[in-house]
Amino acid sequence: MKLIPLFLLFGMLAVSGWAQRYSPELVQEAEAGDANAQHLLGCCYARGEGVGKDEKKAFEWFTKSANQGHVEAHTSLGFCYLVGIGVEIDEKEAVKWYTKSAEQGNARAQCYLGWCYSNGTGVAKDEKEAVKWYTKSAEQGNADAKKALEKLKSK
Repeated sequence: MKLIPLFLLFGMLAVSGWAQRYSPELVQEAEAGDANAQHLLGCCYARGEGVGKDEKKAFEWFTKSANQGHVEAHTSLGFCYLVGIGVEIDEKEAVKWYTKSAEQGNARAQCYLGWCYSNGTGVAKDEKEAVKWYTKSAEQGNADAKKALEKLKSK
C-alpha cells in the first residue's frame, strides 16, 4: 500500500465549499440538479458537516455533480477513488477524474495528478509528466506543488 501524503489528505478538507453547512435548502437545490449544491452536499456527507458522516452518500453526490462537469467534483471524485471514500480504491479511476479536472485548470487536481505521476499511482511513473502537472499547479500559487517541484529538483 502506498502512503498518501498529508497534502492530499488535508487538501480534500480544504475543498471550496467546506464552509457550507448542511441545510434543507442545500438538499433541495442538490435534488433539483444544481451541480454546485450536489458537490457541497457531498462535502457535507464526506465530513459529517451538519449531517451524519456517510461516505457512500458523499460519493453519490460527488458523482452526480461530476457527471454534470463540475470541476471541483471531478477532483473530489478522484480523491474518493484514490483513498476509498464510498467506493473501492481504484487508482486508475482516480487519475481519470484528476485529469478531467486538471485539464480544466484546477490547481489542486494538477498537483494531485503530479503526485500520481511522480509515484506511479494509477499511471506509469513519469517524472516529466509529474513536473508538467506540478508546474501548472505551482504557476497558480499551489504551495504543495512548489514544494514537490523543489523536492524533484533536489534529487
